Amino acid sequence: MNDQVAKLIKRIFNVVSIVGLVATVIGALYLWRIGAFTDQSVLKDLILAHHYLGPIIFLAIQVIQVVIPIIPGGITLAAGVLIFGPLWGFIYNYIGIVVGSIILFHIGRTYGTSLAKTLVKEKTYNRYMDMAEKHQRKFNIIFFLLILSPVAPDDALVLIASQTKMTWRFLLFTTVIAKAPAILAYSYILIYGGEWLAKFFH
Repeated sequence: MNDQVAKLIKRIFNVVSIVGLVATVIGALYLWRIGAFTDQSVLKDLILAHHYLGPIIFLAIQVIQVVIPIIPGGITLAAGVLIFGPLWGFIYNYIGIVVGSIILFHIGRTYGTSLAKTLVKEKTYNRYMDMAEKHQRKFNIIFFLLILSPVAPDDALVLIASQTKMTWRFLLFTTVIAKAPAILAYSYILIYGGEWLAKFFH
C-alpha cells in the first residue's frame, strides 16, 4: 500500500468518524427533546412502537448515551431490563455499552485532550491524568476496578483513559470483562432497590 492510498483511507475514516459523531449528537438531541433519557415510559413507548426494530433502536440509544457522557444512563439501563426482560435486557445493555465505550475511547484518541477536557470535569481529569503520567500500571488497575463498580463514572473514565498510554488491548479486556457484573448490578439496583427499601422500612 503506497502513501497516497494510506492517506486516502485515513481521510475517509476521519470523514466517517466526524459524520458519525455529528449523527450521534443529532440523535441524542432528538431523544432528549422527546424525553427518552429522562422518562422511562417515553423510552418504552418508542421501542415498543417498532416491534422488529426495537432492539436495534435500544442498542443505538445505549451507544449514544455512552458516547455523549453528559447523558445519564440509569434510565436506559433499567428500561432495558423492564422492556426486554432480565436476560435480553442485560444482553442489549451489555452490547450497547461495550460498543459505546469502544467508540468513545476511539473518539478520545482521535480528537485529543481538548475534547476530553470539554466533557470531563477539570478536577477529575487532572487527578487521573496525574496518576497515569506517574504510574500507568497503577492507573490501569484502578481503571479496571472502577469499571467493575456499578457506581463509577465509567464514560468519563474511558475518555480520560483515551488520553493516557493505555493500550487498546487493555481497554478491550477491561470493557468486555468488567462491564458485565457492573451492568447487571446497576440494572437490578435501579429496578429493585427502591422496592426493597420500601419493604425494609415498611
